[in-house]
Amino acid sequence: MNYFNGDKQYVCFRCKQVSDTNSKYCEACISKNWKEKYGKCMECQQIITAKEWCQTCNSKRFQRNFDNWTSGNDEVDKFIQDTQLSAKNCFQVLEWIPYDRFNKPKLIGEGGFGKVYRASWKDGYITHWDTSCNQWKRCKEKYNFVALKTHLKVHRVKAPLQVIKCHGISQDPITKEYIMVMNYAKNGNLQTFLKEKRKDLCKTNKWPLKELDFNLRLWKYKLGILYNISSELYKIHGKGLIHRDLHIGNIVCNSLPCITDMGLCKPANYHELNNKEKKGPYGVESYLAPEILRGENYTQASDIYSLGIIIYEVISELPPYYNISTRDRILAVEICEGLRPEFNIKVPQLILHLIKRCLDADPLNRPSTSEISRTFHEWLTEFNKYCENRLENEEAPRTELIKQIEETEKINNENTKKINNSSSNNSSLTNETIYKSRLLNFKNLPEPKNSNDYYENYENILSKIYSGTFLKSESNDLDSLKI
Repeated sequence: MNYFNGDKQYVCFRCKQVSDTNSKYCEACISKNWKEKYGKCMECQQIITAKEWCQTCNSKRFQRNFDNWTSGNDEVDKFIQDTQLSAKNCFQVLEWIPYDRFNKPKLIGEGGFGKVYRASWKDGYITHWDTSCNQWKRCKEKYNFVALKTHLKVHRVKAPLQVIKCHGISQDPITKEYIMVMNYAKNGNLQTFLKEKRKDLCKTNKWPLKELDFNLRLWKYKLGILYNISSELYKIHGKGLIHRDLHIGNIVCNSLPCITDMGLCKPANYHELNNKEKKGPYGVESYLAPEILRGENYTQASDIYSLGIIIYEVISELPPYYNISTRDRILAVEICEGLRPEFNIKVPQLILHLIKRCLDADPLNRPSTSEISRTFHEWLTEFNKYCENRLENEEAPRTELIKQIEETEKINNENTKKINNSSSNNSSLTNETIYKSRLLNFKNLPEPKNSNDYYENYENILSKIYSGTFLKSESNDLDSLKI
């Protein structure tokens, strides 16, 4: 569904009028929905904006407490206060959290924006105002872990499950660095999550443990993951933002995959050329679009390219360019000349074609997040129906996608041993250092282009011999490259 009219204005999905919120529903329809769903506040008789949340009353409670805390920085104070005054639910609230409210911070990772720690939070996050004891009710669990890292988060109507929740801001008393306090993703990053899910599926007895049935369940799960990720990126783009550093290391998992590390996220109309000193792109080289490697401005289309790499990685369960040992400028040159990550399994043509469109060298040829999320939703819906019918021993309609998946899996099953050996041989490449964002500064890269038969070859993302100089099927001799 496209919510834009001809003038690129949002049209309310409910009343069909031009929306004043740059989202699916206009302010009037949102307010009407709140009234129907939550009713009015018993104290002020204003419409409640969420379950057990009155924005009018709660903003006054927050404001009365402004003098009782400070971060020591006026801008940080104002930022937190603005979120508290405008919060329409508990998910939109940020707090100033003294560092001594955390127990035993433990280093769990390091990204491009600093270190990430896990710690237990003594208080827990605010859920609502408890009128019986006249204080904030908080969510307290036995192991109330949070992650501590620099982070930017914006919520509109409710907190999407696919974007990690931010609770507040704190400060390290030793380094004096400000940190963001976020939900701790207990299942780790998406790559770890997929491995654990594969193990879980092996233990499931609901379906007969036939190899084809196992692979169908795994496909069903992967389609669900990709729908969640693409739909959340659609929401980010719908707010006029660009993520700019999207890679699988920035997707962590609770019950669902969550997009995190919004530290580089900026409006779509922001241009680096406005800055006097432009040092180069920042990110993970394998996930950056060729035009970004060349130093052009980030766009929503460059996010789509990164999403295409993620789709490849979820389907293949291998990191991009797993079969290429070189990185840095050599890889950047090859990407601009048409190199794309290669599958070591047979992949359905429908999915392969979608990935190719995302990875097209021309940003104008890449699909929108709206189209991608809608496509995955349609695939997931038909797949769920097919799986339900199979479980109930009923006739299951086989759509084109399901036919392609079944056909490719039969081929893949014949080469299971070979595929498993390939995966294990490349396991050393699946460590976190691949996903660490960094400053890149490549000069005089070639003009981006696709491989010669990009859309004609349906066996893989590209043919063995493509338009560049790096002949993967013949040699990995880097000395023969001329740059």
